Amino acid sequence: MFIYNKPLNFLFWVITGIFVFLFIYLLVKLFPFYGAVLSFLWQLLIPFLSAVLIAYLLYPIIEKMHKHNIPKSAAVLLIYLLFFGGTGYLGYRVYPAVIQQLNDLQQQLPQLVQAYRDFIYSLYEYTAFLPETFHDKMDELIFEAETYIEELLADIVRGFTKVFDMIVIITVIPVLAFYFLKDFDLIKSYFKKWIPQKYHHQTKTFLQAIDDGLGSYIRGQLLVSIFVGAAAFAVFKFIDIPYALLLAIIMAITNIIPYFGPIIGAVPVIAITATISGKLVLIGLASIFIIQVIEGNFLSPYIVGRSIRIHPAAIIFALLLGSKIGGVIGLVLAVPLLFVLKVLIEHLVSVRST
Repeated sequence: MFIYNKPLNFLFWVITGIFVFLFIYLLVKLFPFYGAVLSFLWQLLIPFLSAVLIAYLLYPIIEKMHKHNIPKSAAVLLIYLLFFGGTGYLGYRVYPAVIQQLNDLQQQLPQLVQAYRDFIYSLYEYTAFLPETFHDKMDELIFEAETYIEELLADIVRGFTKVFDMIVIITVIPVLAFYFLKDFDLIKSYFKKWIPQKYHHQTKTFLQAIDDGLGSYIRGQLLVSIFVGAAAFAVFKFIDIPYALLLAIIMAITNIIPYFGPIIGAVPVIAITATISGKLVLIGLASIFIIQVIEGNFLSPYIVGRSIRIHPAAIIFALLLGSKIGGVIGLVLAVPLLFVLKVLIEHLVSVRST
């Protein structure tokens, strides 16, 4: 049970933090200049936050190796080389293929859109009884979708090709991650000095509660998403779905999002296969369904488990709110932030009961 000597002070800082967040959010929405400043600061923080996340995810492995009489310095070096060596090799093999498939998809987009138009127009003979405004609206929606997809693909291609412009950031992240891993205990001790002695136990218990649930959830979701991406790529390649690698990566990334992720990931597969044949659409959907059944019934219960223990209704509400505030990033961060809020509330309840 959490014990806190000054519950009112703690509650004050929690409420203050919420109001500060809301103030910054409104400031960015109302005054774009401040949004540009925060965006600049965010870009500066990206390498540090990325390195901290990598160190946080990898350090438990190093601790387990150290418990098996492997020197910590050797464990850090081994895990570091395996992680960044594997990531670098994977990027070297995957990156050119992804760029090629994105360019191909961008070039094929007019033909894909025309195929959808032909399909929609073929339905008009069955919807002739509907008002003409309905058909006009359908044409307008098709045009808007075409424009949106073209701009989206162009932005994605530009984003991938800008990787070389971010070479400094990409180089800095492994360096920072190495030092964070090597000096993990020293960094914890440094921040511990800033916490008053009488709050050490409460703070440690509070952070441990977050780490036990959130750490397991993040690591588990990443492992499960890697499986989904690898399985999807193998299946899509086997049944000869175009842009198999690109679609598999989309499925892996969206699978991080609970409930909605698999649906979002399946949409591009349906869109691509629908331009080929209805049979391929059914085969693609059946493949995705089987992968999700394996993931949901066999992998997630053992890898992720019930690490966060939050009611599905609360998760769905958090996802909807996150998507409204932060788009895709909001969807990804919604559940972790909800879990932290849950731990905070439990902390407050335990404080009031003491």
